[in-house]
Order: sequence, then C-alpha cells, then structure tokens
Amino acid sequence: MHLELRAGEVHSLVGENGAGKSTLMKIVSGVYSLDHGDLIVEGKPVRFNNVLDAINMGISLVHQELVNCPDVSIAENIFMNKIARGRMEFVNFTELNRRARDEMTKFHLDLDPRMKMSRLSVSQQQIVEIVKAISINAKVIIFDEPTSSLTETETEDLFKIIAALKKRGVGILYISHRMEEIFTICDRVTILRDGHYIDTLNVNEVDKMSIINKMIGREVADFFPPKASSTGDTILSARGFEHATHFHGIDFDLKRGEILGFSGLIGCGRSELFKCLCGLDAKQDGELSMNGEVLDISRYSDALKHGIVYLTEDRKNEGLFLEKSIQQNTSALNLDNIVSGFFLSVAKEERLAAEFRSSLSIKSSNVQQLCVNLSGGNQQKVLIAKGLAISPRIIIFDEPTKGIDIGAKIEIYRMMRDLAENGIGVIIVSSDLMEAVGLCDRVVIMHEGRIAAIASDDQITETFLHHQASGVFAHGEVAVADA
Repeated sequence: MHLELRAGEVHSLVGENGAGKSTLMKIVSGVYSLDHGDLIVEGKPVRFNNVLDAINMGISLVHQELVNCPDVSIAENIFMNKIARGRMEFVNFTELNRRARDEMTKFHLDLDPRMKMSRLSVSQQQIVEIVKAISINAKVIIFDEPTSSLTETETEDLFKIIAALKKRGVGILYISHRMEEIFTICDRVTILRDGHYIDTLNVNEVDKMSIINKMIGREVADFFPPKASSTGDTILSARGFEHATHFHGIDFDLKRGEILGFSGLIGCGRSELFKCLCGLDAKQDGELSMNGEVLDISRYSDALKHGIVYLTEDRKNEGLFLEKSIQQNTSALNLDNIVSGFFLSVAKEERLAAEFRSSLSIKSSNVQQLCVNLSGGNQQKVLIAKGLAISPRIIIFDEPTKGIDIGAKIEIYRMMRDLAENGIGVIIVSSDLMEAVGLCDRVVIMHEGRIAAIASDDQITETFLHHQASGVFAHGEVAVADA
C-alpha cells in the first residue's frame, strides 16, 4: 500500500467497499495500529498508539459514521480533544461557547452551542464533526464520505472551507463515492482495489470512466443502463396526498416498464411522502390505487400484502437487523413462505438467502455472516434482497446508492432496470442529480412539499432538476402541472 499527501492539496482516495480506504485512514489517524510499513509525517517516521497521538501531530479524521457524545453540548463536542488532554483544567464555558459559535458560523450553522448533540439532525451533527476536525488547526484532515448527510448548501460551504484550508497549506485526504465531487475539488486521486495500491493520477488528466475501470479491474462501457424504449399502462396512481407539515396536493402516476424518480432538496418531503404512502407514517388525506383498484393502506403490513415495498435510506437504523445474519434479514418480511407446519424452516430460509446472495452478488463468507460485518454496498444489497424476497409488485428505493461504491452502484442500477423491464414498478427517491438524470425515465421534482415539475425526455437535465428543486426557474422553464 502506498499513499503520498502533499501540503496544500486535496487528494482523493477511491475504491470499492472493502478496498481498504477506511482502514488505511484509521491507521493514519491513530484509530488502528500499523502492523508493517512506515508512516512518515513531515519527513519523520512516526507510530501512533492512539488517536490523541495523531491529533498531537496535527492529523484529524472526520468519520463517515458519527462518533460524537450525544449527552453533552455542541461546544464540548467541538473542543472535546482539548478537554480530554487536560489542557482546559478549569473550563471557561462562556469562552468555549463563544469559540464554538465562531467556528459554526463558517458553515452558517446558527445553533446554541450549549445545546446537546442529541437534539441535532444527522446533517447538523455531521457539520459539528467537521467543525471539530478543523478547530484543532490540523496539518492533515481526513474526510471520510463527509457529504453523505449534508444538504447541497452545506456541501458548498464545506467545499469553500476546503479551498481555504488548501491555501493555508493543509493537506486534505478525501474519501468519496461521488465522482462529481472528486472532479470538483480534488487535485490527485489514489485508487485501491482489494486492499492493494493500484495507481495515483492527476485528476485533470483523467476522466471518470478511467478511474472507475481501475477501481473495478475491468472495462465498464456504460455507467447507467439504457432507458426504457417504451412504457405501458399506469400501474400505480396517487391522488391528493396531504400531510400537515411535509407535503401537499401530491398527484403522480407510475407506468409499467419505467423507472420513476423523485428528486428535490433535503427536506422537500420526498421520503415523508412514501412513508405515508406505505403506511409507515400517517397521512391527512390521499388515495392510492394499483391497476385501477383503490387500496386501503393504514399500516406497512397492508402495503406488503398488496406487494408494495419501501426500502429506507437509513439501512443501519431502520432497514436491517445489523446483529442478525444475511439469512435472517433476507427472510424478515417473508416468514410465511419459509414455514414448514408450525415451525420456521431453516433449510428454506437458507435456500432463499443463498439465491439472493448469488443473484445480487453479495460478497460474504456465507449467508450466516452478520450484516454488521458487511461493507456498505453489501448491506444495501441485503436490504434489497429483503424487499425482493416478498416478490413485490412495486418497490420504492429511498437513496438506494447512498454511501456505496461505484461497482455496487452499477450492479444496483442494472438490477433496477431489469426489475422495471420485468413488469415490477420501480420508484427511486434520490438527492443525487446525476443518478436521477442517468437512470430515470421520468423525474418528479419536489420543492417545499409540493410537486414543482415532472420532467421527461430532454427535460431531464441536472440544470432543470436543480432549478425546479430550488424554486429558481430559468427563462422558458415552466413547472409541469399534470402527472
């Protein structure tokens, strides 16, 4: 394994889930100990026994998974390292809160620094983690998927901060599965595959497919599968869906053979709409029909009986039983079909899981492996297997490729297209504009709880989707009123 970071550069580290990116970064930041090789900082070999050793050398890591202290204040979280090292024996909380507020202002985060972390949204907690990393005046800052929980505006603020850090000579190691981010802010990219160093390239001298091919180890002709050549009858209709705070007057149709996308900024009501549609949350009003038949759905079990599956964006907390096996997760919604007599058939359950492990290319030692030990991409595939195990008629993917690698994305995109071509209704909720543009046949764009437009054909561009989602309509672009 080889990696070199220069002062004042943003260096991207890419590879599929399991390639070794996060492990390498945890070694550099003192989370893990180095078994072999040399770690050299400013020309001197170093060896870290813990995270504080790395921090003392000016190396800070922003974890992909939140690692804050939920029961203490924002300010205490930001300056936890200094408090823990005893450098603030008598804490002046007035000064601590003032400094925390100053740091948060850089991200336009207007919060009371005395507030407990547990009261913050995931997005706000992620920003506090970034603020904490920057506050130590680090020489090296490692960002591990920092934008996975950030809004578009927050992401732009982060990129401005990174640009300012570059000017100060700070070295940035940047891990991301989002290719557009790499080409926006990174200077060089190092590619890993299966725990091995592959190559280091100048970003301005390569294109996206060159990086992807090196990551995967084979030529990939197309990132997205071809779109539907034609679509059939309407298979699902929603009319008059209302919620007190999240969405209003939602009407849309899903046609057979198409992939229907829902796009919009975080907070526009997309996920809330589909949770209500599936009976996971309560709606004020709205009628749902499938193939012309009005459905009565008040609980998620009602949706499942009608063959409607919702796959949450939060696979770790809502989607999977992480401490259970692939086998147990796959069958979780399908217990009726793996029963023999009065007892659950372990043999049937194992066969079901094995079939999906093979068809979805889930990388694991066997189907008894615990989901907590799988990579993000393979956890996502298990979540999909869990939904497909009931043989759904409609499947709703909420942020289906969040935090997973390029290779897994390509596999999931092709699987979605196969589902649509085989007559299963496919809806995708995505904040990734490139994903919506490349994959979807039509895109419903939401803005502040309402449908701003429904784009199709040549209208499906990142510019059009962004303008509609932001409420900023370019000249000649008119919101589409009908579904």
